[in-house]
Amino acid sequence: MGRKKKLLKFAEILSFPNVYECYNVQEPVLTGADLQPVDLKGKWRSEHFRNDAPVTLELACGRGEYTVGLARLFPDRNFIGVDVKGNRMHTGAKDALRNGLSNAAFLRTRIEVIDHFFEPGEVDEIWITFCDPFPRSSKENRRLTSPFFHEKYRKILKPGGLVHLKHDDDDFIRFTLASVSEDSACSLQYQNLDIYAGELPIPELSIPTLYESKHLAAGKTIKYLRYQIS
Repeated sequence: MGRKKKLLKFAEILSFPNVYECYNVQEPVLTGADLQPVDLKGKWRSEHFRNDAPVTLELACGRGEYTVGLARLFPDRNFIGVDVKGNRMHTGAKDALRNGLSNAAFLRTRIEVIDHFFEPGEVDEIWITFCDPFPRSSKENRRLTSPFFHEKYRKILKPGGLVHLKHDDDDFIRFTLASVSEDSACSLQYQNLDIYAGELPIPELSIPTLYESKHLAAGKTIKYLRYQIS
C-alpha cells in the first residue's frame, strides 16, 4: 500500500504547475508540468512567479512545510523548496496549490547541482531547516553547511546574501560555526542556541515542522544561526 501511494504521488506531481524536476544530475536540465522541458535560470521571477520580488530557497525542504509557511508569512516574497524526494515534496506542493500560494514553488533535484538552475545573484536568501546532519566524518562534504556547499551558494546568492540555519543537532551546529569562521567570505550575523528560551528573534522561526515537533518531544533544544556569504 505504501509503494502504491508513493507511485500515485509521483504521477500526480507531474501535473503540478509549481513543481520542476531534474532527473539526471549528469545532464542537469529541468522539466515542468507534464514533463515539458523548461529553462528558468535567471528567469524564476519573470517566467514562473511573474513578479520582481526577492527569491528565497529552502534547501532539503522535505514535505515543504517551511516553504509553504514562509510563503504564507511573506506574500510579497517568492519561495522555492528544494529536495530530491518527490514523494515528500508532494505534500507541500499540493498544499500551496490548494491554498492559492502562487509565491511558493518546488524544485526536485540534488542540491549539489543547484548552481545549474540559478543565475549569479538570483537568490536573496537560503533557509536550511532540520536537514540530515550526516554525523559520520566520512560524509562531511555532504553537510549542507560544508565549504563544498558554501561554494555552490556563493554562485547563486546576491552579494551579502544570508543563510539561515534552524536545527537541533549540537554537532552539526558546531560544525557550521567552524565552517563559517574558517571561511573569509562568510560572516556570522546571529546565533541562538535555544530559540524557545525567550521571545523568538524573527517570525520565520515560528513555523512548525514534523521533525521539529519530534525533536522538541525528545527534549532537544532548537538552535538558529544566521550568516552572510559575500
